[in-house]
Amino acid sequence: MGLLYPDSVKGSHINMIRASPPTWTSHPVLALQHALFPYTSRERADVSHSHKFTTQGTGYSTQQRTRPQTLGYALADSPVGLLAWIYEKLHDWTDGYPWTDDEILTWVSIYWFSRAGPAASVRIYYEATRSPGLKVSGRDAMMRWVPRVKLGLAYFPKELHAPPRSWGRTLGEVVLQSEYDKGGHFAAWER
Repeated sequence: MGLLYPDSVKGSHINMIRASPPTWTSHPVLALQHALFPYTSRERADVSHSHKFTTQGTGYSTQQRTRPQTLGYALADSPVGLLAWIYEKLHDWTDGYPWTDDEILTWVSIYWFSRAGPAASVRIYYEATRSPGLKVSGRDAMMRWVPRVKLGLAYFPKELHAPPRSWGRTLGEVVLQSEYDKGGHFAAWER
């Protein structure tokens, strides 16, 4: 929303932080900090976890960004298939959260019984990478500075992407930064 409506959005708070290293031309102070100070042990663990996810866990994203309707038909056709698709993410993308059967079935029911149906949940990846309002597309759009939109960053140890802290500051004016000892991608639910 901050990319599309920067004059209307006062701030964004995110936990899946997609950022690149600061460069000498775009963020010279952050680049100097990045060059002079080594990563903390937590940042090294975050980078390792992010790299593992990027190399071994992004097949779902490629499918949803490029051919969402094929997957949408499969998810809408089979409640068991939908359960498997969602459960895998809930299990793998959390920090050992003890899901109950009722919680899992609630999540699956929200997808299955919604008016839009389960296909809508995968279509957003396709739409987000093709928005006509963005000057850049896809992943690059989510990793660029948004002027005038204040930013809050929350770092969780099992989030899918958690870059070093200096990288996160390349995304905008950071007014809140917090680190948590536990939590993953579904941090709002887990914590």
